[in-house]
Amino acid sequence: MVILMFRDFFLGFIKIHILHHAEQEPVYGSYLIQELAHHGYEISPGTLYPTLHSLEKNGYLVKEDRVVDGKVRKYYSITDKGREALAEARLKIKELVSEVL
Repeated sequence: MVILMFRDFFLGFIKIHILHHAEQEPVYGSYLIQELAHHGYEISPGTLYPTLHSLEKNGYLVKEDRVVDGKVRKYYSITDKGREALAEARLKIKELVSEVL
């Protein structure tokens, strides 16, 4: 039960990380896997890509196909809805950190 709860927490943190990085510049899957690993999140493509697709489906990200070295790579950028959600998440994170720590 506790493991499932932490998985849900970390998936939420990962979504916030994705939106944060997509706000900085368009991002793609393998970059995000490396970036998230840098922050201690070991995420598989089988978890990342459905998360990206969900964020896109819900209007937080928009996808653009680009040809890189002869292969199509899917880049994700934040939308206005994604920016609003990220701004709200930042407020909630700040409030939580000040209360918990």
